[in-house]
Amino acid sequence: MANHKRKDVSRRVAKIHGHVHAVKEMLDDGRSYSEIVHQIAAIRSALDSVIQVIVDDLVEDCVAKTERKEPISDNLLELQQIVSKIR
Repeated sequence: MANHKRKDVSRRVAKIHGHVHAVKEMLDDGRSYSEIVHQIAAIRSALDSVIQVIVDDLVEDCVAKTERKEPISDNLLELQQIVSKIR
C-alpha cells in the first residue's frame, strides 16, 4: 500500500477497535440488542470507510506512478487482490 494514507488508516482502525470493545461492554451490561446492532452497523460502516481509504491510496499511487512513467503492476495486483476480497 502507498504510505501517505497509512496514518489515517491506523487512526481509523484504532477507533474501530474502541467501538468493538464498546460492543463487548454493551453485551456485558445487558444493553438491548437494538442498541448493540446499531453500534455494529456503525462499525461495519467504519470498516467500509477504511477499505475505501486504502483503495483510494492505491489508486492515487498508481496515477502518480503513471505520471512519473514508473511501473504500476505491483499496485494493480494488490488492488485486484483487495477488490476480490471485498466483493
